[in-house]
Amino acid sequence: MPDPLRILLHNDETADLADKLRAGFPAIDVAECNSYPALPSALTSFRPDAVYTVRFAGTAGFPRDTLFTPDGPRWVANGGSGTDHFGQWDPARTTVTNAAGVAADMMAEYVFGGFLHFTLDIAGMQSDKARKVWGPRRVQPLKDKTLLILGLGHTGSAIAKRAKAFGMKTIGIRARPQPMPDIDDVYAATELDRLLPEADLIAVATPLTPATKGMLGPAQFALMKPGVMIADVSRGGVVDQTALVAALLSGKVEGAVLDVFETEPLPQHNPLWEMENTIISPHCSSVYEGWEAASFDLFLSNLTRWIAGEKLINIVDPNRGY
Repeated sequence: MPDPLRILLHNDETADLADKLRAGFPAIDVAECNSYPALPSALTSFRPDAVYTVRFAGTAGFPRDTLFTPDGPRWVANGGSGTDHFGQWDPARTTVTNAAGVAADMMAEYVFGGFLHFTLDIAGMQSDKARKVWGPRRVQPLKDKTLLILGLGHTGSAIAKRAKAFGMKTIGIRARPQPMPDIDDVYAATELDRLLPEADLIAVATPLTPATKGMLGPAQFALMKPGVMIADVSRGGVVDQTALVAALLSGKVEGAVLDVFETEPLPQHNPLWEMENTIISPHCSSVYEGWEAASFDLFLSNLTRWIAGEKLINIVDPNRGY
């Protein structure tokens, strides 16, 4: 009889995941690894066919080299959507999948929660409340505003759907332009500089790849409409952080909703902490009650496909980064 499949679960907490995997696939051998340092020895001793892994302690120190050796697993299932912490790999040797789409709706809500914080002047209202001041205030509608979305995958599409509910005009950038629901016009990345002056708000939801690194730099901020608002739920490095700080200080950018940063955790000396026109969150726009279960359910569905010899969903192209 053939040897049973071996699946290694790599997360800070795996007991519940292991129980669920064993219940659904009793013929599979399951092992658990709960730290970055322990992963190399776990791979060597267990020699899994597939690894389900979550970047639970940040990018720095993630043991990616041990996953993509010639003797490594044939399938690496990333529990999140971004795979920039994997670097490059040989797709002929290792199949990599991600959990893109699992948190798209939550991330879209985060984006609009941030935008509304600024357009409704929530901070100003809270300040007046604290001082018991009843003074005039003005709110801004989202209706008829133009939203530019960079990246039209699961998250970008979810953002566009909500934008249409607010009566906004939506324009978007994607690597392969094609008509999409809830997007008025779709363009290639080469059109970005032409589109920037049109945008009242910008949502950044593109993966970090060599092509998108520094996508919004000094030249792009110079082209933006004065008073533009930005929400970034992509990866640190897509937006040039130095250029963003300068645009916030000058007032070119009225408000920035930031969930990702070039260095995470964001260093305490970083000027973004001190700015009143920023929202800072610890890379949590995709972290909601039940996201881990949803991610693991996607993995189990893919595992069923893998066992049946069917094509996996959410296969990541290392050259494209998604």
